[in-house]
Amino acid sequence: MKSGLVKTLAVVLLAVVLLLVNFLASRLPVRGDLTAGRIYTLSPGTKTLLGKIEEPITLRLYATRGVDGLPVSYKNYADRVEEMLRAYVRAAGGKLTLETISPSADTPEEEKAQAAGLQPQQVPGSGEPFYLGLVVTQADQQKSLPAFSPDREELIEYDVSSLLHSVQQLNKPKLGVFTRLPLAGEPFNMMQQRRPTPPQLLIEEWKRSYEVVTIDSDFTTLPAGLDALAVLHPAGIKPAQEYAVDQFLLSGKPVLVAVDPSSTYFKRQGGQQAMFGGGSPDVSSNLPTLFPAYGITYDTAQVVGDEALATPVNAGNGQVSRMPVWLSLTAKNLNAATPATAQLKSLLFIEAGAVAVETREGREVTPLLETTPSAGTVPGFSLQFAQPDDIGRTLVAGTVKKNLAVLVRGPFTTAFPKGAPAADSADKSAPATPPAELRKSGTGTLVVIADTDWLLDDFSVRRQAIFGQEMVQPLNDNLFFGSNVVDFLAGSPDLIALRGKRSAQRPFEVVARMEADAQKQFNSKLAALETRITEVQSKLSELQGKSPDGGRLVATPEVLKTIEEFQAQELSMRRERRDIRRALREGIDALETKLLVINLLTTPVLLGFFGLWFARHRKHAA
Repeated sequence: MKSGLVKTLAVVLLAVVLLLVNFLASRLPVRGDLTAGRIYTLSPGTKTLLGKIEEPITLRLYATRGVDGLPVSYKNYADRVEEMLRAYVRAAGGKLTLETISPSADTPEEEKAQAAGLQPQQVPGSGEPFYLGLVVTQADQQKSLPAFSPDREELIEYDVSSLLHSVQQLNKPKLGVFTRLPLAGEPFNMMQQRRPTPPQLLIEEWKRSYEVVTIDSDFTTLPAGLDALAVLHPAGIKPAQEYAVDQFLLSGKPVLVAVDPSSTYFKRQGGQQAMFGGGSPDVSSNLPTLFPAYGITYDTAQVVGDEALATPVNAGNGQVSRMPVWLSLTAKNLNAATPATAQLKSLLFIEAGAVAVETREGREVTPLLETTPSAGTVPGFSLQFAQPDDIGRTLVAGTVKKNLAVLVRGPFTTAFPKGAPAADSADKSAPATPPAELRKSGTGTLVVIADTDWLLDDFSVRRQAIFGQEMVQPLNDNLFFGSNVVDFLAGSPDLIALRGKRSAQRPFEVVARMEADAQKQFNSKLAALETRITEVQSKLSELQGKSPDGGRLVATPEVLKTIEEFQAQELSMRRERRDIRRALREGIDALETKLLVINLLTTPVLLGFFGLWFARHRKHAA
């Protein structure tokens, strides 16, 4: 009796100890992240960003709880967001505080959420609003993330870190823009009878978040105080101007470069200028000194073509042809692990070039946009009067993907080891005076894009007037790509180092393969059935056509036999379909049962082995 009481007491004490261990573990400042991809572990860039916080910041997570009909996936996603924010608080050393608020319909909490700019979502079925957004406040500055989206689950850390960085900025960052393209619009040209054009939408989007500083075409030094620099179609750029870009990059500030082997805009301008006796403008652009020095290969004479990405175009006379040098890029061609391109679905590049970057010590090269392996190149001059079909015939398919845009991070060495060239000299070998101020960078950031037509409204949006107001309809994600790249570069350098994390959703890949295989088998059987139906119907029509009474079907023995065969085969196919579904369910159910048993028994078995080991060890010790 006493022995039984002791055993019962031991079990109770063991349960109490386990509860205490769980309670204490939940309050320890140490956490272990055993998830695949370490989705709850903050990146070094985020930790550096948190270390730079000077004044306390309050995080208010608005996450609706307890509403009927909320999908389980939403609840799990909301839990993950909250756990990630708690990881921020733990890493911030007291500089961050987290408040969780559960707003429901027609409550003061909902009014606060709406006032902060949060966007409600609707519960499927009932349509009741629910919220999952974040408001960040530092002193009198407030920024918000209107809604966390499961589509951006891999970018939660980037979105939160970007919000923390932005709330600490009192003024808009300065973005310098040097371009030969009419991004800021063009006035009326009397000589060419060209109507004025409005500013391109991309430059207007940049002005929402940045102080855009337009750089004169004849500049020799860059304006002071720039946070980022965009060099877009630098046709005819001078050595002294390249030197200024070189020094800006070596200073550690990010640079966006967009060049083009065949600018469609300037090809059109060349045709118009030729009509009025003017010279042909430069349709290609390059950084002839910087690119070779930085180990970047780019050929201004070659245009990339890819039949797999060819865009349908109007070839005249009502004919539609596929243009292989007009590249319709999809999500498969975009880097899903980089915030600049992760959420984009489609881009349109017109007569783009290819970029290759040498591997150098300490350098990280990240492709942003790629073609398919079958892409090739064609000479740019051959495109002037060529038809789409002609281009397709001359295009030689390759075997390796070509980079249309790349991100390069790491140390850069100056392209002007002898110092700055003379401002009025085109001779790059001229004696250098004064000596270069910067010879090598720490961690520099450079994005190179081998096309510029994507920057223009003509290839990104459709403008139309509705009831006297101009409406803009995006044709693709070109506009968002331009905004994303600049947001990515002009933010904190710590943000540029962040990458997307793996999703917390872990599908059962084995189950998915089983379902796919069974579905494939089912589809093949179904296709066979449909083929047989068509054959039987064709046979019946043939028999009907041969009937002697004006098309009325006569139930001859031959027809009746055919119908009976069809019915028997249909019954057999239906039975086989049921067998396939049953086999599929049996296999999946067996696998689920096996996994359930393993999950349930793993812990008790391990504890049992530990108990046996402990008892044996104690017995030997006694």
